[in-house]
Parts: sequence; structure tokens; C-alpha cells
Amino acid sequence: MKHVIALCLFLLIIFASVQTSFAESDLHTDNIIVILDASGSMRDKFRADQTKSKMDAAKEALREVLAKVPEDTHIGLLVFSGENIANEWVYPLGPKDTDRLMAAIDVPQPGGGTPLGRYMRVGANRLLEQREKQYNYGNYRLLIVTDGEATDKAKVARYTPEILNRQIRVDVIGVDMKTDHNLAKDADSYRKADNPGELVAAVSQILAETGGTGTDIDGEDAFADIAPLTEEIALDLIQQITKPPSNTAIATTTQVNTTPQQRQTPPQPQQQPIRQPVQDSGSGSNLWLIIGVVVVILGFILFRRRGR
Repeated sequence: MKHVIALCLFLLIIFASVQTSFAESDLHTDNIIVILDASGSMRDKFRADQTKSKMDAAKEALREVLAKVPEDTHIGLLVFSGENIANEWVYPLGPKDTDRLMAAIDVPQPGGGTPLGRYMRVGANRLLEQREKQYNYGNYRLLIVTDGEATDKAKVARYTPEILNRQIRVDVIGVDMKTDHNLAKDADSYRKADNPGELVAAVSQILAETGGTGTDIDGEDAFADIAPLTEEIALDLIQQITKPPSNTAIATTTQVNTTPQQRQTPPQPQQQPIRQPVQDSGSGSNLWLIIGVVVVILGFILFRRRGR
């Protein structure tokens, strides 16, 4: 039975890979949103390098690295706080236009506080919207560049697990911080940048991983990997393969003052209506056909074994 399940899992992986290879190329576009801290402290110079401000170093690092990102990548630049910013989306998530992107990076000027949590939600919801448009294909990540703790820590604590549970990658760079950022223990990756050179290196290392988070597996290697699996794990993996991640928007919750009697029945948080992902009639029907074939094969094998 274990070998049969392993074979079915192997067939699902192969067929899913074939299906992916026939999908439109733009469905597999990588999507990166940079959340840049433009709070007042970003005008300060590095403690170990007084030659330039943290904001100037961040701009130089983003210009240098984003210019080298593959042309088919979707990029967004979201800036919180700052001065003279008419629109927080200085570069809305979309196809990479190098000249326009370089000009957008120069726009932010330091000033104000650090409402990171609010902007994590804005960025994540934009990625979820894009993932729904791409039928759950592609990679989705937030790159946070900040030099201080959020002024809305409660929102960061509330939204971070929701973002990660929706399979959006979160990378954080702490710019010249005396201690690690609170997100260091929760984010997918955390890097310190205590001088301009380390900041360039940190951005480069994170964005170098773009497109490298796929799960394509060659035939023999795939079978070798799944062969030792128990029946329970194999069935769970099959379920995960056929279950798309949630694209439900991350919603705000309203705090309500209640009496002790009312607290016996906790109020349900108000959430935006669940938006069902639009299914591609072609690829969706093909996947169910593949699953149906695998089920029929499994049933046939089991029937023959019982008849012996």
C-alpha cells in the first residue's frame, strides 16, 4: 500500500510539473515588494561609517541590486512615513521598468514615525491580490528594510503570522540597529547591515534567491525522496499538493469594549469576505482529470490485490 501511495504521489508531482510547463509564462512571474522605512531616523548616519546616511545607503543598495533583477520580475516599492510623499506606492507592483524604478527609488525623504505593521498588511494584501490573478503560480515575498522597531508593534504581531500562513515569504534587513529587530525571530530570514557595504550585500543575498524557491524535482530524485514516506505523510503531501494557499485578504480587527457577561462569548473578528480564487478552466480541469486517473489506477491495483 505504501508503494502504491508513493507511486501516486510521484505521478501527481510529474503531472503537476507537466501542467506547469504548459501554463502561460506570465503566470510564473516572481513578485517582490520592498517595504522601505523612511522614518526620521533614516536620515542619521551609520555609527561605524559617517560618510552617508542610512537612507542614502538604502537607496544605493536598492538601485544597485534591483537593476540586476530579471526583467520579467514584478517589483513594488512601498514607503512608510517620510516627507513629501504624495503616494506611499512610489513604484506600484508591476513589471520592472528600470528607468522608472530607479527614479522612484530616489523619491523617499526621511521623516515621521515607523508604522511598519500597517504597511506589512498593505504589501501582503497586494501580493495576495496578484497571486489570485496568477492562479497561485509564482513566488511572493516582502523585503523589509528598516532601522527601528515599529510604532505599531501590536499590528506587526497580529499580521506577521497571517502573512506567513498565507505562504508569503518575509525577509527583513535591520539597518544599523543596536539589537536585532523583533521580526528577527519570526521572519523567514533576517540580516543585519551595520554599514553601507553590508546593506548592499544583504539586499543582494535576499534578491539572489528570487526564482529559486520552486519545488521542481526530477523523476528519479523525486521517487527516491518519497519512497521512505509513511502512508500518513504521503497522504498528507498529496492533500497539500492539491490544496492551493489562501488568498484571503488580511483584514483589520476592531477592538470592542465588553462587559464581563459579554466576554463569555468572544466576538468574532470582522474579516473581509473570502475571495474565491478564479480558476483557470483549462488548467483546473486538467488537474482534476489527472487526479481522477490516479484514483482509478489506485482502485484498480487494490481490486486486483484483493482478488488474489
